[in-house]
Amino acid sequence: MVKDTALYDVLGVTPDASESQLKSAYRKGALKHHPDKNAHNPEAAEKFKELSEAYEILSDSQKRGIYDKYGKEGLEQGGMGGGGMAAEDLFSQFFGGGGGFGGMFGGMGGGMREQGPKKARTIHHVHKVSLEDIYRGKVSKLALQKSVICTSCKGKGGKEGAVKQCTGCGGAGMKTMMRQMGPMIQRFQTVCPDCQGEGEMIKDKDRCKQCHGKKTVVERKVLHVHVDKGVKSGTKLNFAGEGDQMPGVEPGDVQFEIEEKPHNRFQRKGDDLFYRAEIDLLTALAGGAIYIEHLDDRWLTVDIPPGDVIAPGEIKVIRGQGMPSYRHHDHGNLYVQFDVKFPDHLGGTEGEPMTEQQIAALESVLPPRMPQHTPPENAMTEDYSLDKVDTEREAARATQGGMDDEDDEMHGGGGNVQCQSQ
Repeated sequence: MVKDTALYDVLGVTPDASESQLKSAYRKGALKHHPDKNAHNPEAAEKFKELSEAYEILSDSQKRGIYDKYGKEGLEQGGMGGGGMAAEDLFSQFFGGGGGFGGMFGGMGGGMREQGPKKARTIHHVHKVSLEDIYRGKVSKLALQKSVICTSCKGKGGKEGAVKQCTGCGGAGMKTMMRQMGPMIQRFQTVCPDCQGEGEMIKDKDRCKQCHGKKTVVERKVLHVHVDKGVKSGTKLNFAGEGDQMPGVEPGDVQFEIEEKPHNRFQRKGDDLFYRAEIDLLTALAGGAIYIEHLDDRWLTVDIPPGDVIAPGEIKVIRGQGMPSYRHHDHGNLYVQFDVKFPDHLGGTEGEPMTEQQIAALESVLPPRMPQHTPPENAMTEDYSLDKVDTEREAARATQGGMDDEDDEMHGGGGNVQCQSQ
């Protein structure tokens, strides 16, 4: 006769229960009272812990013998109290290391140890926005499809009492299978084939006519996404509770990530804008004006004073005409880089040299010529003229040069090929 039957009572078995009876009782009770299936019932969590502690002791023949003879006091005095594994660890080990509810709750926001109510997954969307809309600010109306709890069956999948727990997996949605590989026996988990991982069974005739037993239906939802002035690419805008709904869990969120579209005129770096302006040589030397179409349909007239020479590639700044800063709306700068287009020819018609008067006119306004390194008086000199580069001709010459090199190798130009005569 055993001294204490409290642990046997927790599992719901008699003191003479076999090892298989203990295991079966623990499996049934642990699946029923697991915290992941009873998120809002603290009593279930406590019951789950008691079941795990009872099974850990009674499944160990040495601990069970001490308990049967001396009760819990004997375990504590024998140094076996307080050293057992945690309830979740025992559960994971018992069900093959993966957890009995991994398939059911894996996508709903965390592992088995996570506390608090479960939450459906967050829906992520990328919202591509033009630079004009970021400059001025905009409210975008974006439609999305999401799952909502069926109003006809209130998320049950069928009429009251029609939904039954799957007997094949005990409601876990997963089954532990055994497979023998030579002398080794492998234990692994798989989706329950009886309920296809749902953990519940329902007859076809009892299924809800609106959701067909799926408990949710698809609904179209329009969200107003506020694109604030100066928002940065990569900024995430969160809509709490606007995501998918599922029975027994909190609705998920919807998150929009701002992605700035490339622009054909401006480049953005932080709060600054960069613009490339092409001007002719006359404007670069003698001044003039350029016109820039801004992001809010304004046209900026930018004067270049005469004599304020613009060098090729030079960058000038227009202060306060960049992007508005995010949530502060102070403006950055607009940087203008100039590409100076040089004329192909000066003077009369192409091929005719400049006149003396034209040369004199240029010399009157331009800085004097830079001194050149000249040959000594007794040096031999030859006169040459410059030709324009013909790209097609140069490419043909390069190709021909490569072919000549190959011919040299084939004819033994490298000294590696020898001919034999018979």
